[in-house]
Amino acid sequence: MEKTVAKFRDFAEAEKADREFYRKLSGRERLDILLELSKHEPERRLERVYRVIKLPRR
Repeated sequence: MEKTVAKFRDFAEAEKADREFYRKLSGRERLDILLELSKHEPERRLERVYRVIKLPRR
Protein backbone atom coordinates (compact mmCIF):
# COMPACT_ATOMS: atom_id res chain seq x y z
CA MET A 1 0.00 0.00 0.00
CA GLU A 2 1.35 3.40 -0.95
CA LYS A 3 1.16 6.12 1.70
CA THR A 4 0.18 9.63 0.61
CA VAL A 5 -0.47 12.95 2.30
CA ALA A 6 -3.20 15.42 1.41
CA LYS A 7 -4.18 18.80 2.81
CA PHE A 8 -7.82 19.91 3.07
CA ARG A 9 -9.56 23.18 3.89
CA ASP A 10 -12.02 21.60 6.33
CA PHE A 11 -13.21 18.32 7.82
CA ALA A 12 -16.09 17.98 5.36
CA GLU A 13 -13.70 18.10 2.42
CA ALA A 14 -11.45 15.49 4.08
CA GLU A 15 -14.43 13.19 4.73
CA LYS A 16 -15.52 13.49 1.11
CA ALA A 17 -12.02 12.59 -0.09
CA ASP A 18 -11.92 9.57 2.25
CA ARG A 19 -15.26 8.28 0.97
CA GLU A 20 -14.16 8.74 -2.63
CA PHE A 21 -10.86 6.93 -1.96
CA TYR A 22 -12.57 3.87 -0.46
CA ARG A 23 -15.28 3.90 -3.15
CA LYS A 24 -12.60 3.48 -5.84
CA LEU A 25 -11.04 0.44 -4.13
CA SER A 26 -12.06 -3.06 -5.08
CA GLY A 27 -13.61 -5.32 -2.47
CA ARG A 28 -10.36 -7.28 -2.26
CA GLU A 29 -8.33 -4.10 -1.62
CA ARG A 30 -10.72 -3.08 1.18
CA LEU A 31 -10.45 -6.55 2.69
CA ASP A 32 -6.64 -6.40 2.53
CA ILE A 33 -6.69 -3.09 4.43
CA LEU A 34 -9.00 -4.58 7.06
CA LEU A 35 -6.78 -7.63 7.51
CA GLU A 36 -3.68 -5.45 7.80
CA LEU A 37 -5.32 -3.34 10.49
CA SER A 38 -6.47 -6.41 12.41
CA LYS A 39 -2.89 -7.74 12.61
CA HIS A 40 -1.85 -4.91 14.92
CA GLU A 41 -2.10 -5.47 18.62
CA PRO A 42 -4.59 -3.22 20.41
CA GLU A 43 -3.08 -0.21 22.08
CA ARG A 44 -1.74 -1.03 25.46
CA ARG A 45 -2.71 1.48 28.07
CA LEU A 46 -1.02 2.38 31.28
CA GLU A 47 -2.68 1.15 34.39
CA ARG A 48 -4.54 3.93 36.12
CA VAL A 49 -2.88 4.63 39.47
CA TYR A 50 -3.27 7.53 41.83
CA ARG A 51 -2.06 8.57 45.24
CA VAL A 52 -3.26 11.22 47.60
CA ILE A 53 -0.34 13.04 49.15
CA LYS A 54 -0.99 15.37 52.04
CA LEU A 55 1.15 18.45 51.82
CA PRO A 56 2.13 20.43 54.92
CA ARG A 57 0.07 23.57 55.45
CA ARG A 58 1.92 26.84 55.63
